[in-house]
Amino acid sequence: MPKTILCFVGLIASGKDASKKYLEEKYGATSFRFSSILREALDALGIEKNRDNLITLSTWARQNFGEDLLAKTLTKKVEESDKEFIIIDGARRLSDLIYLKKLPCFHLIAIEAEPKIRYQRSLSRNENVGDAEKSYDTFLLDHEKETEITIPETMAVAEFKIDNNGGLENLYNQIEEILSKLKNE
Repeated sequence: MPKTILCFVGLIASGKDASKKYLEEKYGATSFRFSSILREALDALGIEKNRDNLITLSTWARQNFGEDLLAKTLTKKVEESDKEFIIIDGARRLSDLIYLKKLPCFHLIAIEAEPKIRYQRSLSRNENVGDAEKSYDTFLLDHEKETEITIPETMAVAEFKIDNNGGLENLYNQIEEILSKLKNE
């Protein structure tokens, strides 16, 4: 059986992580995350893992080592994986897809949700230091940062789109519909 590679793209707290966890739990998928490389580097350097530090490191790395640095690294990890079902979380820019889209069975899925819904999710998950204390206006300002402004154009080239304005059951049903379409290809 060939690998199935699903890559999720979406704005902050749109449901990428919830989708990944669902596929890991239900199908035993393995996952890779663009920001994991950056988080590991911040840990190694003893620097706090907050959104601003992740952005600073990402920008520095890409400016000094090429826009495709994270794409190369992640694609190599995917190619080396012996798992049949792989999830990639957090593509942000078209350059993130340069190598991934050349892999057989690669599918880009955009996940969309309204800003107020995403804000509430962001508060409750508190993924990065300081997320739970952010005001709605600060949350919206985060979308104007260098690592976030390219997400909509990346979402625009997705093969599938998920509307995640509902609950988890609605999200899971849409994922199952996509999997069904992929099985019938």
